Amino acid sequence: MEWDTDWGLRGRMAFTMFLLFALYVVFVGVLTVYFGDFLFPMVMLAGFGIAQFFFSDTLALKSMGAREVSAEEYPELHRRIERLSQQADLPKPTVAVADTQVPNAFATGRNKKNATVAVTTGLLRTLDDDELDGVLAHELAHVKNRDVMVMTIASFLSTIAFFIVRWGWLFGGDNRQGGAPVIVAIAVSIVVWIVSFLLIRALSRYREYTADRGAAVITGKPGALASALVSIDGRMDRVPDQDLRDGSAEMNAFFIIPISAGFLSRIASTHPPTEKRIDRLRELEREMETA
Repeated sequence: MEWDTDWGLRGRMAFTMFLLFALYVVFVGVLTVYFGDFLFPMVMLAGFGIAQFFFSDTLALKSMGAREVSAEEYPELHRRIERLSQQADLPKPTVAVADTQVPNAFATGRNKKNATVAVTTGLLRTLDDDELDGVLAHELAHVKNRDVMVMTIASFLSTIAFFIVRWGWLFGGDNRQGGAPVIVAIAVSIVVWIVSFLLIRALSRYREYTADRGAAVITGKPGALASALVSIDGRMDRVPDQDLRDGSAEMNAFFIIPISAGFLSRIASTHPPTEKRIDRLRELEREMETA
């Protein structure tokens, strides 16, 4: 299945990724010049990045308390995901469930062949059939667009910048070659981490709109996903603060609705405002009705 390209959205994603790439090129250049013993931490972090890339799905599921479930345990959920996967031209992903009252869903896995779609028991109790289809199709669109892989790669050097901000003074060398003090590299890393933090979240918000559009095409019912977003967003404000919220920051980009908290959460959010997503889905529904 291929859906029409939103060139405006794709252009914004491309520009954001270009800015990230340019930022990282400057970052690596500065570290190469100013960090005396940069090679050792880079090798360590590269190994960590590779491990994260290959095992992120397992770690994500464990961090969220989700477990793989069989077709015997959740037959209707398996049938639903298998049907939607066929409509999206995707292999059926692994199905996982997290036992929590917070209504949410997320996808993980580095490619289409080892993807996992996880839902919470709260989501299964909250949504009707069409709404649940919309949410599951949204997560399958993330899989089809390889969003987990893209965001993992995009955030790798940002992670290195954060590591240097915290531990860079341990690898500074003695500056015998007349290089600038280690504080220069650490200061640059602070700037890179802050700017990349905002760019990565902007990229995540753009990809969220794309996943919404993909879900609408898979199901043919943009209004169902819009209705689901209303239901989920309303419920998120009424669940306990400590349920599925602690330790979830790294997974926020892949939830159907973000777990938001803190000052300036909008600019740092991995998701666009729910009302804007709904407006776009309603507009897409009108376009599909008149097509």
